[in-house]
Amino acid sequence: MLARRVIPCLDIKNGRVVKGTQFLNLRDAGDPVELAGFYDEQGADELTFLDITASHEDRGTVIDLARRLADRVYIPFTIGGGISSVYHSRELLKAGAEKISINTHAHRNPQLIADAANRFGSQAVVVAIDARRRPEECNADGMLMEPRWEVYLHGGRTPTGLDAIETAERAAESGAGEILLTSMDADGSLTGYDLELTRAVSRAVPIPVIASGGAGDLQHIVDALTLGEADAALIASIVHYGTYTIAEIKAAIWNAGLPVRMVAANPE
Repeated sequence: MLARRVIPCLDIKNGRVVKGTQFLNLRDAGDPVELAGFYDEQGADELTFLDITASHEDRGTVIDLARRLADRVYIPFTIGGGISSVYHSRELLKAGAEKISINTHAHRNPQLIADAANRFGSQAVVVAIDARRRPEECNADGMLMEPRWEVYLHGGRTPTGLDAIETAERAAESGAGEILLTSMDADGSLTGYDLELTRAVSRAVPIPVIASGGAGDLQHIVDALTLGEADAALIASIVHYGTYTIAEIKAAIWNAGLPVRMVAANPE
């Protein structure tokens, strides 16, 4: 069984790390390079950096950030935001990123997933899906239907009508190596991940799923990796503002009986 991963997520706006609730009401959380070094030293497995306004502002992710991060950290990092071409993907990987995360342009142009995977390998391609739960619906017999989630683009600003589970399946078929799945409803709520959404996507695709949105305590993370069947947990507020350390999170995962790469200071 593969070790579960703990991945701090750093949303970037105007060169600073920010965190909000349901993609709104953003507040400053620090310098991205300084935080990256801090989480590297704490024992995070990977890091994810998302330029959250790049697609909305129709610009690419700042490649200089990838270079500065590569000079500061030793663990793998993923970077995304506004990636619209294989060329742009290549420049970010050359600058030091281990993986690129494609969101808006992957859904606008699914061929980009296949092209990037063919060029760099599926392991370097993460497809991000931001999803919001649709209102409950009943079928013709008046029975409540299974829950459904809609994909949103441009940092959660643009509804697409696309089903999140079907979108994840198509991304995997196109060559994505991982799905970064964010529940817009749970994002920043600190009330736990959307376990139904996470489990549904995890069961639908043969590639790893990273659960994102809602972590507020240690049990939420354990639940995402057990009940949600995710392969990794993305975290933000609970580490950005010092609620928990990476070591405490990994100890909780270990104590739940899941494999995890322990921080050196903690016994295995």
